[in-house]
Amino acid sequence: MTDPAPVGPTDTAALPRRVGVVGGGRMGAGIAHAFLTSGCDVTVTDTDQDRADAARERILASVQKSIDRGQDVDAADCARRLTAAASVGALEDRELVVEAVPEDWDLKVRTLQSVRAVLPAGAVLATNTSSLSVDRLAEHLEEPARFLGLHFFNPVPASTLIEVVHGERTDESTAQAARGWAEALGKTPVVVRDAPGFASSRLGVAIALEAMRMVEEGVASAEDVDLAMELGYRHPTGPLRTTDIVGLDVRLGIAEYLHRELGERFAPPQILRDKVARGELGRKTGKGFFDWPQ
Repeated sequence: MTDPAPVGPTDTAALPRRVGVVGGGRMGAGIAHAFLTSGCDVTVTDTDQDRADAARERILASVQKSIDRGQDVDAADCARRLTAAASVGALEDRELVVEAVPEDWDLKVRTLQSVRAVLPAGAVLATNTSSLSVDRLAEHLEEPARFLGLHFFNPVPASTLIEVVHGERTDESTAQAARGWAEALGKTPVVVRDAPGFASSRLGVAIALEAMRMVEEGVASAEDVDLAMELGYRHPTGPLRTTDIVGLDVRLGIAEYLHRELGERFAPPQILRDKVARGELGRKTGKGFFDWPQ
């Protein structure tokens, strides 16, 4: 068997034809949905075949919801272009792979290294991390010039933003291609240099932590804190309801990382620690700062 021809970013407007997503949870499924409904051939991988198959069903169900809301895509065609696998070996012909595993440093490094080991030369590898350093991750990878952050937002199909994180060793052509891909997905790219929390997580977590402190101190209820931001600042969703959607455990992990990197202003309030300890993680568990029907 001959080695595959090198692939890489050549057209900043056109999407890669073959895309991989590692991790079939809420974010990974959403990312796969976005590329699939834009015409790409998508392979999603997870830790075992049952989880990969479940991710495939989740993605196709999400595609059908988009069709029901009027998106002009063919469900059968999407199903033909979507593959689920339990091994990253299935990504060996991908032009772009987006890693979307949980925000655990060691897991991220292991996953990215295993994916890079099977990709063809020149393929782009991206992380969907919302806060971890792209530069530090790149230190553990071959071809760091073809590595960057592509931070999608939840829920991916409805969100119009992608944060393109340009690491010190990211080649400019890779970042330029990523901007074009974001636009081809119908989203708006915001380009940032690697820094703790980038732009969106740093600002979003800062507001959310202060909102939590206000509830903790009895300044206002969670409902009224959110309403103040929605009506006073035109936020479509308040910071506490957004925290419930993101996951309180995810927000706590990001806050702890920013606390270490940037100091006391990002110290997680006790109310957040207590809720996570009780298993009140937000929408995914039915309770966070608000109650969610299951």
